[in-house]
Amino acid sequence: MKKAFSNLMKAISEGKFVYTGELEPHRSIDLSEVESWARTLKEAGIVAANVTDNPRSDSAISSMVASYLIQRNTGLETIYQLRTADRNRLALLSDVLGGAALGLRNILALTGDHTRIGTTPSSKPVFDLDSTGLIALIHKLVYEGKDLDGNELKGPRPEINVGAAANPNMDPLEIEILKLERKAEAGADFFQTQVVFDVEVARRFLREIEHIKVPTLVGIFPPRSYGQAEFFDKYVPGVRVPKEFMEAFARFRTIEDKQKRSEKINEYNVEYFSNFIREVKKERACAGIHIMAVGYPEVIKPLMESVK
Repeated sequence: MKKAFSNLMKAISEGKFVYTGELEPHRSIDLSEVESWARTLKEAGIVAANVTDNPRSDSAISSMVASYLIQRNTGLETIYQLRTADRNRLALLSDVLGGAALGLRNILALTGDHTRIGTTPSSKPVFDLDSTGLIALIHKLVYEGKDLDGNELKGPRPEINVGAAANPNMDPLEIEILKLERKAEAGADFFQTQVVFDVEVARRFLREIEHIKVPTLVGIFPPRSYGQAEFFDKYVPGVRVPKEFMEAFARFRTIEDKQKRSEKINEYNVEYFSNFIREVKKERACAGIHIMAVGYPEVIKPLMESVK
């Protein structure tokens, strides 16, 4: 039987509807701004926050180090993102054990984007394991005290809950469901999804994966500008931003006063996504919401309070 080691998994196990957030450290050793965002998320009631690992293959400070420092300095539990694109299984095992020794209790296992699309296209990708292989490695370390080759650990086993990414926007959805079944079989404790704007897309996905019985947090991204909404609509594969959403943001773009424009955008995001959350919350497979409002933490508290 799986165990709940983290505050996130303990809350899910107790049947609570949870919220997670997202923090994206920079290519810098200065974490003060990210820690400020983390404090805002904690105050809002976020149970844990992802700390990204070289997102879009843009190099940044070590996710493990940032996860540890943010958790230690702010008291907000972190979800250490770990991608296999940059590490072989030796390095992954080292990082999993290192993170556990530092007190990290969640890892989100990711394959990651190819290095050629990021800031260092000359770097060599690794992909020794994919995300499912990393989930299997972590599960084996936690429950058997062995690596994938059967080598035994010395001393206590790491206490980690492992999460996996899911994409409700895939078409056809059947292939994505097969992948999630394999991730669940490998030992995934929870799923966090790609951004969804359309509640019908989220609802269909949650119903299709109900048989997998892995608690799922649906990803949302309240945008701060028309440009951010347009980016998701045009350039993120499979993500469709509803027409009325784009039209509303187009209207906000014409407001010249910056403060009034921000207020209108905040109000619209809170109204739109609180309605979205109320609907997906009715689905049995939905254990919570993953709010990816990177650099926009002030919207989270009003949004969560609006749903209560």
